[in-house]
Amino acid sequence: MEFLADCGLQVAVIGSALAVGLACAGSGRGVGFVGEAAAGVLSEDPGRFAQCLILEIIPGTQGLYGLVIWFFALFQMGVIGGTAADMTIAQGLGYCFACLPMGIGGYFTAVAQGRCAAAGISLVARRPEELSKGIIMAIMVEFYAILCLLASFLMLVFL
Repeated sequence: MEFLADCGLQVAVIGSALAVGLACAGSGRGVGFVGEAAAGVLSEDPGRFAQCLILEIIPGTQGLYGLVIWFFALFQMGVIGGTAADMTIAQGLGYCFACLPMGIGGYFTAVAQGRCAAAGISLVARRPEELSKGIIMAIMVEFYAILCLLASFLMLVFL
């Protein structure tokens, strides 16, 4: 197990990669759900593009949050800036686990938000004047994505 003693930085970088990778994968799935629903609506009424676009953008925020955590983690480790020092496996695991709330939470909230936004697309298809209700339903999931962002950020600050 001696070989593990020197790979703390690598474990930390893997954690940061999981934060951005999982959050972006979830955002991709969520935006995809909404895009599929929007394509059906737009095939019937291309004039509803702006309404559909608003709902499609919403599940993409988790990918941005994951990117923020990735960048901040690499900055905290010194990878960005060229001052990266060797760290123990325990320190590397600390960074890795600090990034996981954003990665895991970002994935699942983006998928759930995509489903809510796709339901909002269905609402807009029949009642375009109710767009704000569709937005509110999708935004409710955002609160939990923000909690994941906050948890990862605070853990990285206090490492």
